[in-house]
Amino acid sequence: MVTYKYSAMSPDGAKVNGVIEAIDEFAAVERIKATCPVVLSISEVKSADENSILNMEIGSNKVDPKSLSVMCSQFATILSAGVDVASCMEMIGNQTEDKKLKKMLLNSAKDVAQGNSIAASMEKNCPGLPVTFIETVRAGELSGTLEDSFATLQTYFERNYQLKQKVKSALSYLMFVVVVAVIVVIVVMVKVVPTLTQVFGDLGGELPFITVLLINISKFFTKAWPIILLVAIVGFLAFKFYTNTEKGKIWWGKTLLSMPVMGKINTFSGSADFASTMSALLSAGLPVTNALEVTSKVLDNYVLGTETNKLAQKVQTGVKLGDAMRNSGVFPQTLTEMTAIGENTGELEKTLKTVGNYYSQEADYAMTAAISKLEPTLLVFLAAFAGFIVLAIYMPMFTMYNLF
Repeated sequence: MVTYKYSAMSPDGAKVNGVIEAIDEFAAVERIKATCPVVLSISEVKSADENSILNMEIGSNKVDPKSLSVMCSQFATILSAGVDVASCMEMIGNQTEDKKLKKMLLNSAKDVAQGNSIAASMEKNCPGLPVTFIETVRAGELSGTLEDSFATLQTYFERNYQLKQKVKSALSYLMFVVVVAVIVVIVVMVKVVPTLTQVFGDLGGELPFITVLLINISKFFTKAWPIILLVAIVGFLAFKFYTNTEKGKIWWGKTLLSMPVMGKINTFSGSADFASTMSALLSAGLPVTNALEVTSKVLDNYVLGTETNKLAQKVQTGVKLGDAMRNSGVFPQTLTEMTAIGENTGELEKTLKTVGNYYSQEADYAMTAAISKLEPTLLVFLAAFAGFIVLAIYMPMFTMYNLF
């Protein structure tokens, strides 16, 4: 709830000053007009705590999917017991350890108790909530199936969390190896090789080609690292600037879907998100066009999101969803054909749920296969680099001491 101070005119013409709590300014004005027909001025009252550094929230506004999944499961269970929504929010808010959700639930409980919409209260008190969550709750609220909507969201966010955890777990080892390899290369090139170069220079004699090559590479990186760093920063900023433009977003979205190995994974992952989100929204009671509009905002890939939004526009004009997906040429054939079958049989929600599970598994398998191939490739590269350094260091020693 937000606190407002106001000045109004009572029915007998007297000026009245006061303070009132409401979900927003419009609701505050409506409540004031119930006793004072004319509102002269109104402004939000901000407490000193809100601007305190100690109360500032650090980091992203996004809510952890695992915390959302647990919260939705609690909602579905408690609401099925017949507890009213406001009390349910307060109970869950007092139990949750997530600070963002705790604050959102306790504030939303007050708003809902005042007669405000559940979805609007949650959206206002926690801007970081996914659009899928807000729209599914709103649809469940309107259709009277709020309990089922929370159960659907629990499954949806749990699946997303598990998929992300699998990806993180699979990539963590590779990232560790790459970071260690980069650190070793920097140390060798900047510290070890210059020291050996000085030793070889003191001993005299002609150095083998492989040693000269290693020394020249080391000198290049030692002297040119500021330029390399500057070029990398400029290149990164240029990339970010270009991919923030409409043309750049489309190019990068297509690149992510067509690049070797990762393109397949991105396509499977995007298809899984499309099917699962659509299934969750349809089960909550949203029309197909509205579900497509919300899904377009959820998809990470810009091209898939843009095309999904276009699908909503075409479906609104009377075109079948399956036909619109075929004409777009962006979505995989299996997803397109299964969507068309579900649409024709009247089982679109169930079909999309099945397809979403299928593409989630395919994305997982593709990621596992890619990593299983990448690991030995990376190890071979590191072994070749280590062998190059060993030869470059030992060959001049053998030559100088006539060991050949």
